[in-house]
Amino acid sequence: MPRIGVFVCHCGTNIAGVVKIPDVMEEVKKLPNVVFVGDNKYSCSEPGQAAIRQAIIDNNLDRVVISACSPRMHEQTFRRTVAGAELNPYLLEIANIREHCSWVHSNDKGAATDKSVDLIRAAVAKVSLHEELFRKRIGIEKKALVIGGGIAGIQAALDIANAGHKVILVEREQTIGGRMAQLDKTFPTLDCSACILSPKMVDVAQHPNIRLMNYSEVEKVQGYVGNFTVEIRQKAKYVDYTKCTGCGVCWQKCPEKVTSCFEAEAGKRTSIYIDFPQAVPPKPVIDKVSCRYFKYVDFMEKKQEGKKPPPCRICERLCPPQAIDWNQKDEVITESVGAIVVAIGYKTFDHSVYGEYGGGRIPDVITSLQLERLMNASGPTLGEVVRPSDGAHPKSVVFLSCVGSRDEAKGRPYCSKICCMYIAKQAIMLKEHDPEVQTYVFYMDIRAGGKDFEEFVRRAQEEYGALYIRGRVSKIYQDEKKLMVCGEDSLIGRPVEIPADLVVLATGVEPNDGAARLAQTLNTSYDTYGFMVEAHPKLRPVETNTDGVFLAGACVGPRDIPESVAHGSAAAAKVVGLLSQDTITTEPLTATIEASRCTGCMLCAQICPFKAIEMVPMGGKSVAVVNESLCKGCGLCVAACRSTAPSLKGYTDSQILSEVKALCR
Repeated sequence: MPRIGVFVCHCGTNIAGVVKIPDVMEEVKKLPNVVFVGDNKYSCSEPGQAAIRQAIIDNNLDRVVISACSPRMHEQTFRRTVAGAELNPYLLEIANIREHCSWVHSNDKGAATDKSVDLIRAAVAKVSLHEELFRKRIGIEKKALVIGGGIAGIQAALDIANAGHKVILVEREQTIGGRMAQLDKTFPTLDCSACILSPKMVDVAQHPNIRLMNYSEVEKVQGYVGNFTVEIRQKAKYVDYTKCTGCGVCWQKCPEKVTSCFEAEAGKRTSIYIDFPQAVPPKPVIDKVSCRYFKYVDFMEKKQEGKKPPPCRICERLCPPQAIDWNQKDEVITESVGAIVVAIGYKTFDHSVYGEYGGGRIPDVITSLQLERLMNASGPTLGEVVRPSDGAHPKSVVFLSCVGSRDEAKGRPYCSKICCMYIAKQAIMLKEHDPEVQTYVFYMDIRAGGKDFEEFVRRAQEEYGALYIRGRVSKIYQDEKKLMVCGEDSLIGRPVEIPADLVVLATGVEPNDGAARLAQTLNTSYDTYGFMVEAHPKLRPVETNTDGVFLAGACVGPRDIPESVAHGSAAAAKVVGLLSQDTITTEPLTATIEASRCTGCMLCAQICPFKAIEMVPMGGKSVAVVNESLCKGCGLCVAACRSTAPSLKGYTDSQILSEVKALCR
């Protein structure tokens, strides 16, 4: 017969303030196979754990029930406690009498006490049927994949590489650098963005442990923690990087110019291009969609009607090392990695949904990112701030905050976090560009919670004369050369109308294109808006529910640069901790499938969210087999199978039924 010990935790007053612990202990002593009942003020504390270990040894216990808080919080802690007494850690059951009793029945102490006894009774019945389970060890591929080459991805890649591990850094654009590369200066210190970012970009390019794959995208991910197999599509660049020297002749002479995404559509680029002068790698790619030669080839192949485009190929004729390769094709490269860091960043909100602001319709209504590029020395106007409509220097500039943020009707209900600060930054920079500029800021609230942020906003107001108006703008319309901004000053309770030369929309933050698709590829969770979801927002902020996949930067939600750098380093620390081991252990609470009962219907394989089940031939038929390294013990296959072939270790039918019978005594 099993010898079961039950330990009831007071959790300070979290449990004991509602549940009558002495009454619970008296009832539990009457349960079958219970030979010891004890209580602790704080079971998770070191003295509490020491008392549990000693009681296991002194009373020769072979099963343990701990009545405390949620197993999600402390199950691993108590398993280590039980193992410290030389008892198999899976001969443990936790009864959650805090969240399930004292917290939800705080107004009825009697009911909370009775329910606590019932939960412990069910746990005692289940643990009496527990069997010893053992973890398995698997090897690790000591290489990491970082998806996204913004500042968070760069920081993560450098930290992992500096720890001595190989890194593959995948970036879908021509260059690494991300959003930070588009900025002129950064708040609240007004550092030159390129000056602090470029050295890190160069470090990535020159680091012996980092393999940079620009103009590439992750297409498929299989495997499990320590042993992922990743398929990466290397898009055709039509430039041979082994020959190219980055001399610049090709993009300087290319005659075809198109709108530049890097310039936030405020400028043009050629069809063969690098995004900006400090791009890494400093070698171009050819945009097949806009290239005149590819248009000519497509015209000739389809035998279209109309004007035939010229064959061009100027870049090929002028390239000194003959690096242009028109025959390049997309290539799918397969790599094995032990861990994955997702750092795909964000995009800005599409402001065109706000028709009343004239975004995309009125030329002199621009976005904050477009203004950033106008102020940048390598931007389309070489750092000169001018009106798009006529090239004149604006003297009156109005900022509209929360465009796409904190708006459930047209935008997003969440705060984008960085907008208040970059408005203040741009107001300061405009005054530095031209002392005659007067800036106005329409705002809902000023949210400046970071270090020195509040002082920075006050500086924009007091030293640089930015006028802050609390209220929303209702309409913007053109009046000859001026833009009339109609709004309300809610502090004085009257409408205002400001004639402006330039209006800047402070667009909010959204998940990057393809974020949800990548989350599905990686088998990780994402929220309603497409941001990646952490395993726990407080205790596991860079981990996901898929072991070995970590998050960094604004793919989780709005982040500023310091937070993104810290997030990247935190993800890297987790990866280094994983890759520094020779093997890792897997949880034994996984599903198993009885081959004799399996009918080969594949329902379990289809429903498994972790793709842990595959069909293999056995005895003249196909049967389902569980890859225990992938299985997370969710139990969906057990619930779905019509022939009851799967079972879940630690949660077998007999164990679950024993709990039910105990509750229905």
